[in-house]
Amino acid sequence: MTIALYGGEAPEGIAELLQDAMQRYADTESAEAKLLEAREKAPGSLAVYFSLYKFYFYKKRLVEAENTARAALSEAASQGGFAPDWKALDSGSTDWSAQAAHFYLFSLKALAFIRLRQGDDAECARILDKLKELDYSDSVGASVIREIAQGADRTARWN
Repeated sequence: MTIALYGGEAPEGIAELLQDAMQRYADTESAEAKLLEAREKAPGSLAVYFSLYKFYFYKKRLVEAENTARAALSEAASQGGFAPDWKALDSGSTDWSAQAAHFYLFSLKALAFIRLRQGDDAECARILDKLKELDYSDSVGASVIREIAQGADRTARWN
């Protein structure tokens, strides 16, 4: 039995680990252990990547969030059958509405936000420009990150 989660379906037992991690969120070490267990048991589960990079992001562990988001991009590209390097992609690289490809776009948006939070405005802008090209209908909401990046009071928002 599989359970549908953001990023796709998770194998039996994985959704429970992700739920357990969420319930333990305040206990960082315990929550992270559950997430890492889920990744070990289901290394190709996009839902696990999503949960893990969101966890690291909200814990302000931006290096780990970035590394996990980049790994999510690689996995989604592998599952979708297209190149993992976002710089090499164009609107015709794949069907961007397919599950793995859409997850790729969403994770690319997450990477843009992570890079913005790390102070790399230039890479954030390049990623957002690529997202505008690949996801012209803004199905993953990258325009929200663009608005934040253009905001004059961005520094105050991070505190």
